[in-house]
Amino acid sequence: MEHHNPDKSIATRFTYAIVLTVVTLAAEVAGGIWTNSLALLSDAAHVFLDLFALLLSLGAIKLAGLPSSETRTFGWHRAEVFASFINGISIFLIALGILYEAGGRLLEPQPVNSLPMFIIAAVGLVMNLMAASALHRHSHDDLNVHSAFLHVIGDAAASVGVIAGGVVMYVSHWYAVDALISIGIGCVVFFGAWRVLRESTHILLEGVPRGLKVNEIAESIRTVPGVVDIHHLNVWSICSHIVVLSAHLDVDDEFKWQQADVIHAVEHMLQERYHISHTTLQVECIACLAGPFIRDLIHASHHAGHTH
Repeated sequence: MEHHNPDKSIATRFTYAIVLTVVTLAAEVAGGIWTNSLALLSDAAHVFLDLFALLLSLGAIKLAGLPSSETRTFGWHRAEVFASFINGISIFLIALGILYEAGGRLLEPQPVNSLPMFIIAAVGLVMNLMAASALHRHSHDDLNVHSAFLHVIGDAAASVGVIAGGVVMYVSHWYAVDALISIGIGCVVFFGAWRVLRESTHILLEGVPRGLKVNEIAESIRTVPGVVDIHHLNVWSICSHIVVLSAHLDVDDEFKWQQADVIHAVEHMLQERYHISHTTLQVECIACLAGPFIRDLIHASHHAGHTH
């Protein structure tokens, strides 16, 4: 009997959504140039942001399957974060360009071929809804898919704004609305880029993952039978989907012969309650008990102990 591979199913749906998003991007770029609509071009920038998010999500699935090595013991997962950082910078610059161009058009509105703009935006909306439909099935139980699903829904909402603008311009010939819609989409892209930069920088700087509190995790560990206290606690992310923890545990004397069971119980609790999948837990010696809860790192000299 052939086993169902959920990652393969998710990857197929991501590929389908990516193809639809590429078609949308191409249509909106070409249509924006043809109709002289900055709103369409601005929405295309938003679509590009979503396309990159979809590619990162698919890449995360592919990277998860690559083996670790002697030179990369954590595999290639961190490549996803680095790509997010580079993407965030590029989208940030695009958002500034959109806002600058929209400001100029607001002062001097330019005619827009509103009927083709309306049709292209409507096609983009249909493509977005089809992509969202492809991702919806797994969006409730997979954080990676849920994030991509929200990106696509956000772009669908932007397409609705462009469609509304097309209707207004077709009826009233008030072309300043094109610039106003562009400013709105530019702000969405700007804050989207800011969020990507903030999150990727936080991970690259080994920050505590968003939504987790070190003191709360420590208190939960102390409730595990056999654990007296915890020291030298570190919590960080390898990528947006893998959380890692290391700590020293002070184990009660009565559990000294059951240390493996205590560690297993802590690992199980961390996985179930905080989704922390990678842990390094060390049972402390008496000399370690005076150690701090969170330990400062000190740069070590590479020449220490060398004789000349």
